Amino acid sequence: MVLQCNNFEVIDLGVMVPAQKILDTAVEIGADAIGLSGLITPSLDEMVNVASEMQRRGFQIPLLVGGATTSRAHTAVKVDGKYDGPVVWVKDASRSVPTLAALLSDSQRPQLMADVKADYDSLRERHAAKHDRPMITVRQARDNRTPIDWDGYEPAAPKEPGIHVLSGYDLAELRDYIDWQPFFNAWEMKGKFPDILHNPATGEAARALYDDAQAMLDRLIAERWLTANAVFGFFPASAVGDDIEVYVDESRSEVLTTLHNLRQQGEHRDGVPNRSLGDFVAPRETGLADHVGAFAVTAGLGAADRITAFKQANDDYSAIMLEALADRLAEAFAERLHQRVRTEFWGHAPDEELDNVALIAEKYHGIRPAPGYPACPDHTEKQTLWQLLDVEAATGIELTESMAMWPGAAVSGWYFSHPQAQYFVVGRLARDQVVDYAERKGWTLAEAERWLSPNLGYDPDD
Repeated sequence: MVLQCNNFEVIDLGVMVPAQKILDTAVEIGADAIGLSGLITPSLDEMVNVASEMQRRGFQIPLLVGGATTSRAHTAVKVDGKYDGPVVWVKDASRSVPTLAALLSDSQRPQLMADVKADYDSLRERHAAKHDRPMITVRQARDNRTPIDWDGYEPAAPKEPGIHVLSGYDLAELRDYIDWQPFFNAWEMKGKFPDILHNPATGEAARALYDDAQAMLDRLIAERWLTANAVFGFFPASAVGDDIEVYVDESRSEVLTTLHNLRQQGEHRDGVPNRSLGDFVAPRETGLADHVGAFAVTAGLGAADRITAFKQANDDYSAIMLEALADRLAEAFAERLHQRVRTEFWGHAPDEELDNVALIAEKYHGIRPAPGYPACPDHTEKQTLWQLLDVEAATGIELTESMAMWPGAAVSGWYFSHPQAQYFVVGRLARDQVVDYAERKGWTLAEAERWLSPNLGYDPDD
């Protein structure tokens, strides 16, 4: 939209587009540049693939890289080296116009690429230095696991065990749980909500945007533009090493599936554990009847058709607004459902009384980490979640081969109830843990390195 408003012709191929289609279309129309946007970490590898294919096919036009999961460092280290043509990371939409204008200008391009090269060389040097930072073996990391005293602990049993489906959830209720900060971030408006509404420099534009959002929320709720569905469940479980065994029933005699977890391997200062999600479920040898939960929610059903209609009417503003609100409602649904899980369905925090500010600040007990995010960076664990809950049949949320959820306004993850459970970043992984993880998953090492590539603390080619 930003490029089009500045007189660039943009051919939008949509989402989850194969490299061949991107490059074939670029050749067919004589494109001056190719832009790639990535939403989830598997798209990072696909960007490397596109760059490699551009090199193989003899392209020379600029490649622009952007999106939520991308970074200057990833572009410099992983993408730039695969393609001899110009490769530029674009921080946000506002930078796309001057960047592309410079790339297409014979007079401006040399200076831009000289600046980019100097920046990328520096980033590659810093990245190489990261590999020199101390790491410990996976065995040492496991010896330094989260110190939880299981003696005398009584895991909370779910008040409503099994799998539950919520269809057509009340959007008006979810509205009260929206976190507005990411909404303004999505529109590239800087400032903290609600202060941004009163900032002398940005307040007028921010208030206008916020008022438009409220007006559209009124309409989409009243006219039922969107449908919100959820599925969630609770399962008997025990930790076995870093992994979590999920059982068929409370007899715990038959394993239904296994949740595979990774562990921090950075060398920490004394007293700081190397965490894994498996630390927060009672080990099998304790004999404790612990549980784990799973969920998937969406507020995006119906959004695609409405967004298409807005675009066909040349109303890009409303299309982007609806997409942003659907995302916010999905996150609000995840927040509200977790609250109800803690207080009602699982009930491990029945007396909790937190307002929306406290919920956003994660002041509650228990966590809901999502596969593909820092505490469990392996996106393929979504496949296990989908099988456990039969997510697509229950909610209509599809899982693509790259592990993206469709519609995009969706959230999924696990529930942990232990009061010491906390969010953390797995970070860099050493080869010994990746080898061990591949064996536990039934993968080849190459498969593990592909799915875990953003977290590798070593070069697989070394």
